[in-house]
Amino acid sequence: MRASSIIGVGKTYRGALSRTLVLVFLATFLWLQIHVINLTTRDWSSQTSSNETLYSLVPQELHRFLKERQNNTTTITNLTSGILTKIEINEIRRNIEKINAEQKVINDDAFGPLASDAPVIVVQVHTRLTYLRHLIVSLAQAKDIEQTLIVFSHDVWNPDINYLVQSVDFCRVMQIFYPHSIQTHPRTFPGEDPHDCPRNIRKEQALLLKCTNAQHPDLYGHYREAKFTQTKHHWWWKANRVFDQLEVMKNHTGMVLFLEEDHYVAEDFLHVLKLMERTSKHSCERCNVLSLGTYLKTYNYYADFSRKAEVTPWISSKHNMGMAFNRVTWNKLRKCASQFCSYDDYNWDWSLQHVAQSCLPPSKGAGTIPRVESGLIAMMMRAPRVFHIGECGVHHKKTNCESTAVIAKVRNVLKSARNHLYPTKLTLTVAGVAKKTKLKKGNGGWGDIRDHELCLNITLNTDLLLN
Repeated sequence: MRASSIIGVGKTYRGALSRTLVLVFLATFLWLQIHVINLTTRDWSSQTSSNETLYSLVPQELHRFLKERQNNTTTITNLTSGILTKIEINEIRRNIEKINAEQKVINDDAFGPLASDAPVIVVQVHTRLTYLRHLIVSLAQAKDIEQTLIVFSHDVWNPDINYLVQSVDFCRVMQIFYPHSIQTHPRTFPGEDPHDCPRNIRKEQALLLKCTNAQHPDLYGHYREAKFTQTKHHWWWKANRVFDQLEVMKNHTGMVLFLEEDHYVAEDFLHVLKLMERTSKHSCERCNVLSLGTYLKTYNYYADFSRKAEVTPWISSKHNMGMAFNRVTWNKLRKCASQFCSYDDYNWDWSLQHVAQSCLPPSKGAGTIPRVESGLIAMMMRAPRVFHIGECGVHHKKTNCESTAVIAKVRNVLKSARNHLYPTKLTLTVAGVAKKTKLKKGNGGWGDIRDHELCLNITLNTDLLLN
């Protein structure tokens, strides 16, 4: 065969190969485009379906609390990711200082001055906007909510959350901002200082490294993590702030109810809270903590369960949800600031448990209630009026943190129990307890002396203001 023929065949073969490769490329490209479009459509449909489900759980007149704010010109990507410039941090600090100094009560003109014995609700808020929306929806449906003041205590400045809170129009509202947050101190204590010791480093290594807190690991040999210490600091700060620093609370003698952003309340929770307060004065003077929540998986409101309350020593893992107490109890707790602030546990509720057992005087026996070695005695509703709807948080992470399943379950429970709400009186039962309870070992995470000092200074600064 001549060379020219061989060359011609080669060119034809290469041309066919090139066309084949082009066709394969185009087919692959088209398949990918279609696949991406399908995925996008499926994701959008899933999101739309999720939003529709959320709206279906809420009465139409309250849909306004589920809507995103309009004309959102402020980007919050950096706020939620924690990547902030010094200029942004300084601006947030100025906003926080301004709002904390103003102590503005929103809707005060519509509802008038707060009664001295009116319930005050304090909500600790972080970043979980969806849960907060549903808490607010549940509060909006509560009987007598217009009599209350709701204080939203934030540890993150977030325009979307601020917009939601400021849109609450069914009662008096106030915002307060924890001033020592990780957001405003991202690279210095009480945030994560780059010179701090790594959590799992051994003390011997830490001393050689000369990291800032080398001398102060916790009782398990670990060093502090700011994301865990912040919650205890925030809780203690807001309690000091609400009881002792807000002008609107100056003459307040009623109950202060502590909630969190992922709680949900029954429509009669205020009715029951007032009934518990009245019952404690007449039938259980030692009951100094009222607990509206429970962590039971099943609930019974039928027969007389709706009006049953249990009297028992306060236990952090059982009675920390929807807990309420008044200024008399707070003044006793504040005197135990050193025990609260130095206890090696990053949980505020475990720290209160320690205070109850080590600082507050034990409760004397009376009637059918025996003497117990705890200074906090709880009256807990057997049929709860506060529920936990959060699927994700500091300790728990799931694939879907915006699940509506728990919210739907709670709403169905309350719907079926509607005829058994609003009891006219309470029936008290006394839980069997040992006369002496062994002090619990803390969970750690609170060995750093700087955390002790910051926590204690919060109270000392309050004392200076009071004096």
